[in-house]
Amino acid sequence: MGVRITNIADCVTLNNGVKMPWFGLGVYKAQEGEEVENAVRWALEMGYRSIDTAALYGNERGVGQAIRDSGIPREEVFVTTKVWNSDQGYESTLRAFEESRRRLGFDYVDLYLIHWPVKGKYVETWRALEKLYRDGWVRAIGVSNFQIHHLQDIFAVSDIIPAVNQVEYHPRLTQKPLHAFCRDHGIQLEAWSPLMRGEVLGHPTIVEIAERHGKTPAQVVLRWDVQNEVVTIPKSVRKERIRENADIFDFELTEEEMARIDALNENRRIGADPDNFNF
Repeated sequence: MGVRITNIADCVTLNNGVKMPWFGLGVYKAQEGEEVENAVRWALEMGYRSIDTAALYGNERGVGQAIRDSGIPREEVFVTTKVWNSDQGYESTLRAFEESRRRLGFDYVDLYLIHWPVKGKYVETWRALEKLYRDGWVRAIGVSNFQIHHLQDIFAVSDIIPAVNQVEYHPRLTQKPLHAFCRDHGIQLEAWSPLMRGEVLGHPTIVEIAERHGKTPAQVVLRWDVQNEVVTIPKSVRKERIRENADIFDFELTEEEMARIDALNENRRIGADPDNFNF
């Protein structure tokens, strides 16, 4: 079964030795201010130690504030943010990072990602991330929504391999060739939209497995993620849902159940195609 993940605090060691929790909170669409601050506060109280935001989300200030207010030492919370497409390029990425860092109110960021592979820009953007990493502003650098050929473009110019590739990943889009490629090159796969915006939760296979374990369909899908050794960051601003999502460390799916969920793959996206997007 590979790595046994039995606690919300369990971490994967990234390719540069930095430890990243397998499980965290995503804050996409959480409103800046009270809404995002509450979500982050609740998550931290429940044992979450990883928060994923982005410049695009417009809520970095609230994320930073909630982490400071929690009283948890900064080094115990793993914080990810991302450079948005319109800021890509070398100098503009360095500026965008500094703006994100100031909004967060931190001396450093744990993981900085290129949000999408903007054609003609992402290699230059990667060079900026390398500089931020070498200068100690970020503990790890990575990418989001990169396909194999985008990663190969980075390999061609850089001796720093991305630590993480955060992609759309759920039972309808298992991305097995990409996952295998990342594993072979020491890149940790991370899932956004792991619940496919709820679309997969009514599937009879998932419902049946959930009933067998006395769990919700969402918990089964999130457990499938971590047992596939994919870092997972479900988003929610509701206290009870944040708690429910994290309650996946007291059961394990069998190999047969894992295979049945894998078999639901249709290579179907709900987000944009990384080879064909216009934002």
